[in-house]
Amino acid sequence: MAARDAGAEGPGVRRRRRLVALLASRPGFALSLGILAMGLIAVATPGWLAPRDPLALDSNAILAPPSARHWLGTDEVGRDLFARVVYGARPSMLASLAAVTCAGVLGGTLGLVAATGPRWQGVVIMRASDMLLAFPLFILAMGIVAALGRGLGNAIIAAIIVWWPQYARLIRASALSVREQPYVEGAQALGASWPAVVRRHVLPNCLSPVLTKASVDVGYMLLVLSGLSFIGLGAQPPSPEWGAMVTSGRTFLLSHWWYPTFPGLAIFLVSVAWNVTGEALRDVYDPRGVVTGVERRDRKAAQGGRQ
Repeated sequence: MAARDAGAEGPGVRRRRRLVALLASRPGFALSLGILAMGLIAVATPGWLAPRDPLALDSNAILAPPSARHWLGTDEVGRDLFARVVYGARPSMLASLAAVTCAGVLGGTLGLVAATGPRWQGVVIMRASDMLLAFPLFILAMGIVAALGRGLGNAIIAAIIVWWPQYARLIRASALSVREQPYVEGAQALGASWPAVVRRHVLPNCLSPVLTKASVDVGYMLLVLSGLSFIGLGAQPPSPEWGAMVTSGRTFLLSHWWYPTFPGLAIFLVSVAWNVTGEALRDVYDPRGVVTGVERRDRKAAQGGRQ
């Protein structure tokens, strides 16, 4: 009976069971979700978490250490670092999300065209992606920003340009696999047009690996954009952006450690949280041999039923 119940469960039920098992077995996953939730609250309502103005100057509190008045200390002109870190979540996290979303949409569209369109289109798209992937990602992004001009907007454009080939290749491989499935051939045999088959059957079945990769890539994108800001090509001071704050405070690392440490810690925690969350979602939607405690019990029950 247990074996029949386990076999009768739909994929949605199994994914929910796997997600619950991951939350129970991986405290780091739950902690990562909490960090991301706090980050999203800071993005949505920074004034609720930090009522101070992140750009307000205080000549009486220049480079003040962490205290009850200034929880994370102040910078070289007396600005409250807690307020700047909280307000910095908006440009830092939104820029990462926007870059990954645009790269995923652009690369996914081109990859789908390469897999389902005429052969010459696939050749052109794949050769273009090969050219971009031949260069180190960060170095190519630096060159593009240098050509376009400094600024967070141009850094996002550069990140999209260097990132879309990964999504194009991923969705092309998924689409080529899906289009060979019997239900795709059956839909065509019933008279469905090829664009309708792609829209209703091929594309929906290619989204899971793309969404999983995107959740991991947000953390990587945060590091890339923060790195561009750190070398002066991304967000510019006095913008409360984490990478720009780290580069402003690096000269004070030995004498006033809190100035560069807390923005850098924010980058580290959020990027790790996105990576842990992405790995957990990969286990949920694309297990590839990962066995959770729930699945292990189901397998034992199935073996007992056969005996």
